[in-house]
Amino acid sequence: MKKFREITAKVLSYIYGVGITVALFVGAFSFFGYVAAIIIGGDTAAKICEFIYKELYPEIIYLSSVSVLIGLVKMYVAGEKSLVPPKKKKQ
Repeated sequence: MKKFREITAKVLSYIYGVGITVALFVGAFSFFGYVAAIIIGGDTAAKICEFIYKELYPEIIYLSSVSVLIGLVKMYVAGEKSLVPPKKKKQ
């Protein structure tokens, strides 16, 4: 059972890392999209900004939320200290 938990934690850690990395790069892509829209200006800029705001941001939020959830599950499966409640001291 311990070996299964270790393997599961490694797989979840990999998925978490990939998900967060992709979310960061897509977020940077949206920033550069806004910069390009400022440079371009006009109707095209409005369409670029609308695409980023209505199509890209919901996907980034969804991806990062799922990645954080996977990271929390990984922490639980791995038994990391931050998720384990402190033991009560005997008096």
